[in-house]
Amino acid sequence: MSTIDVESSVTLKESMGDYWSRVKAGDIGALPAVLGLVALCAVFGAMSDVFLTPGNFANLLTQAAAVIVIAMGLVFVLLLGEIDLSAGYASGVCGAVLVILITNKGWPWYAALAVSILVGAVLGFSIGSLVSRLGIPSFVVTLAAFLGFQGLLLLLAGEGGTIRIEDKVILSVENNNLTPAASWVFFILAAGTYVLLGLNRINNRRKAGLKSELFKLWLAKTSGLLLVMAIAVYALNLERSNNPDLVSLKGIPIVVPVILGLLVIGTFVLGRTAFGRHIYAVGGNAEAARRAGINVKRVRTAAFVICSSLSAIAGMLFASRQNSISPTTGGSSTLLYAVGAAVIGGTSLFGGKGKMRDAILGGLVVAVIDNGMGLLGYAAGIKYIVTGAVLLVSAGVDAVSRRGASST
Repeated sequence: MSTIDVESSVTLKESMGDYWSRVKAGDIGALPAVLGLVALCAVFGAMSDVFLTPGNFANLLTQAAAVIVIAMGLVFVLLLGEIDLSAGYASGVCGAVLVILITNKGWPWYAALAVSILVGAVLGFSIGSLVSRLGIPSFVVTLAAFLGFQGLLLLLAGEGGTIRIEDKVILSVENNNLTPAASWVFFILAAGTYVLLGLNRINNRRKAGLKSELFKLWLAKTSGLLLVMAIAVYALNLERSNNPDLVSLKGIPIVVPVILGLLVIGTFVLGRTAFGRHIYAVGGNAEAARRAGINVKRVRTAAFVICSSLSAIAGMLFASRQNSISPTTGGSSTLLYAVGAAVIGGTSLFGGKGKMRDAILGGLVVAVIDNGMGLLGYAAGIKYIVTGAVLLVSAGVDAVSRRGASST
């Protein structure tokens, strides 16, 4: 019997009551990030005539892409209650390796990208080994790596110099778009996959005799999400060029499917594999996980490997957007924004709580603040103050929710 034919014994009132009980117990998930994102978009949309235009929307997505990917990697580390301060400059080093191999050595883009990701994995393995094997605090190890990677990037790029890249495939990731037809095909495939996975999850829980989400509630939430996605695709398919006769800008930026692909893979790893369950277990209570037979050292090392590997992909996005790699790539506020994105999205700094989607939600919040305040003409100092305040509020909400969970 299909999910649609099965009537749940749980009523809508009971489902809402159960959700509110979880919220009061500290399980607020991504709710603050979603509400904050909606509120920010409403405020900036009312104050700026440009903010809600399709062109600015596409620019916001490409602007946030690299930070979101770094934040995705940081989610794995933060789930363990650790931190990686070197992720920003790791992306710069790996991006420099990518550009040097393509521009100076004449390598094809796919081989250079594979090597740059391998370099990221090696960097992450080195950091993870020092943290897990020697017991050095991750803050100290990654702070040292932050300085070391910054120096390595200076040696690779040269002080004050840049390494340009002209590979069309790499440049297209952040600068080109899918065609309008391909954008709708992508939306249909993504929406269909999401619906099928949701129905399958509900069916499996019911077959196992477990409490499942009320179907009507799931249908309402899914319909709302798909409606928002459809509106976004429609907006991005509108003409965004100031001179369409010369250059036409329509369709979803290519970087969007790249990020969604990483989201699907990361969500599967954390939610459907033994390794993902081990990540949450170690982050919740490392000693209990060790006594349960989990190789805590290996899990910690693997998390740093994943973080630096995703930073390598972010390095490719930096090279694509900037058309080059410079000694400042991945530096400045990149790391702070990435950590802020993960925490603002709902990942706990204390470990054991968070999802891959948090990186996207938090990254969009950070990008909206930066983009919206820039359009309104606020100085960089004001942007930093507001972003820091949002991060502080998010960390405070996390701490209060954890206290509520402990008391419950």
